[in-house]
Amino acid sequence: MTQKWVYLFNEGSKDMRDLLGGKGAGLAEMTNAGLPVPSGFTITTDVCNEFVKAGNTIPADAWDQALAAMKTVEQEAGKKFGGGLPGVRPLLVSVRSGARESMPGMMETVLNIGLTDETLPGLIATTGNERFALDSYRRLIAMFGKTVMGIEAEHFEHALDEVKQAAGVTHDVELSAENLKDVITKFKAIFKRDTGRDFPQDVNEQIDLAIKAVFNSWNTDRAKLYRRQERIPEDLGTAV
Repeated sequence: MTQKWVYLFNEGSKDMRDLLGGKGAGLAEMTNAGLPVPSGFTITTDVCNEFVKAGNTIPADAWDQALAAMKTVEQEAGKKFGGGLPGVRPLLVSVRSGARESMPGMMETVLNIGLTDETLPGLIATTGNERFALDSYRRLIAMFGKTVMGIEAEHFEHALDEVKQAAGVTHDVELSAENLKDVITKFKAIFKRDTGRDFPQDVNEQIDLAIKAVFNSWNTDRAKLYRRQERIPEDLGTAV
């Protein structure tokens, strides 16, 4: 029988904290209590431990289960992950770490995963707000670059300041849609310069890289030091 690596929020409970992490168990409990929790799923701490043992590789059947869970989320949300055609509402997701015990050094949450050049028009059409969609996209590129790929945040901040100065504005909210298009172009250039690759336009690649970044954050120096100080076992792993 294939091991279950991925749990939809409605499949877990508060008693599964070791497997689903603190956040995952909490989301499951709130879902089961009937609270208005958005659809989602948790990739278990077991996957993290297998990832570490296998040299930073996600088990193939765990990845397949994650993709199947995403299809369920699509159906429940009435949106499509990677959808950008007219009349198709794009599904955007957040990816966050969730070990049993909260600890420093773990990956910060990444929002708006699923935004690409192709899905951006779908978000504009869905919201009727081009500026909001462009702002969401530039935030994803910066957040993904910093949190997942390790780009220095100040590189994005300097580029944003340059556009604001050229536009004669002080605050981000004063930037127009055209200004934000310039920001996105600059942010993409920074991403390619600092990583040697383009910002990923495949939504499954975005989520794959984000999941791996969560698992890698389990073994940051800060996280390992905290676990030693607090006598937290090394093999607990983190959920996603």
